[in-house]
Order: sequence, then C-alpha cells, then structure tokens
Amino acid sequence: MRLLRTGFVSAVVLGSLAVAGWTSPAFADHHEAGLVKEALSAAPVELAKGATVMDWENNVLQEGDNGWTCMPTPPHIKGVAPMCFDKVWMEWAHAYLNKTEYAGGKFGISYMLAGDSGSSNIDPYAEGPTDDNQWVVEGPHLMLLVSDPALLEGMSTDPWNGGPYVMWKDTSYVHIMVPLGKD
Repeated sequence: MRLLRTGFVSAVVLGSLAVAGWTSPAFADHHEAGLVKEALSAAPVELAKGATVMDWENNVLQEGDNGWTCMPTPPHIKGVAPMCFDKVWMEWAHAYLNKTEYAGGKFGISYMLAGDSGSSNIDPYAEGPTDDNQWVVEGPHLMLLVSDPALLEGMSTDPWNGGPYVMWKDTSYVHIMVPLGKD
C-alpha cells in the first residue's frame, strides 16, 4: 500500500512539474504590481498565466480564467510564502483562515514554488519555533489534499525524511507536503 501511495504522489508531482518551471522571488516592494509578481511566483509559469491574483483581504489584483488563485505572502508572515490554490484548496484556506473545521472529501493541489519561511508541522496556528512543534522551513513544494484521511495512514509525518510527509496530522487541515528540492 505504501508503494502505491508513493507512486501516486510521484505521478502527481511529475505531472504537475511537466507544466513548466518557476521563477525565484526577489521582491523588495509590495505595491500592487509587486504583490502580483510575488503571488504568481508560487505557481508554474503556464498555470500562472491564467490565475486570478488576490490579496489577503480578498481584493482581486488580477483577473484570471483558469480556476487557480494565487496569493502573495500573508501579511503576518515574515519572509516569503506566496501560494497558488485550486478551488479545493481555496475551500481549505477559507476554513483555515476562519479557524473552522475543513470538511475535506476532495483531492486538491496547491503550489508554493517560492518556498516558505517556516511553519510548525504539528500546530497549524503556531507563530514560531518551539522545542516541540517541528518548525520546518520548506523550499519549493506542492501541497496535496486527499479525499480520505485514511489514505495517509502509514505515510511519514517526519518533515526531514527526504521526501513527502504528512503535515498537521490529526487536524481537519491535514495534507501532504511534497518537497521539490532546495531553493
């Protein structure tokens, strides 16, 4: 079963990366054009071309037509962490931001190809590293939601295992992190 899950994750990663490459962010300004550029750095180039860009106050900065929504680094985060969500991940993000249970039950993909500046692998709302919250700074990565949390059984929760791992296990925000290499 583990081999099937690993093969499934590998197929999704390879298929997603076949879309196009990504660019590395270097954003000094945060005016609207800078926010759009930063947000789009989270996704493969071809996907970014048709994505809607929103800020964290739900203002549309750029209209898109492909069903993807990219957002710049959340204002409360120090560093860089833009992200690009499909429709399922937008539902997840709404639940997460409102601290409500995420219903799940659907497969979803999110890109963070610019990496992030860190989060706890255990506590979805941790604001910084502690001795016991497995603070992880991740380079370029994908995040996957699965239709049934039982599919995650037996998958590593170790963020330093050298491959995909489960983040926020035992919460409704559980998902698979798929590192794509160093930034």
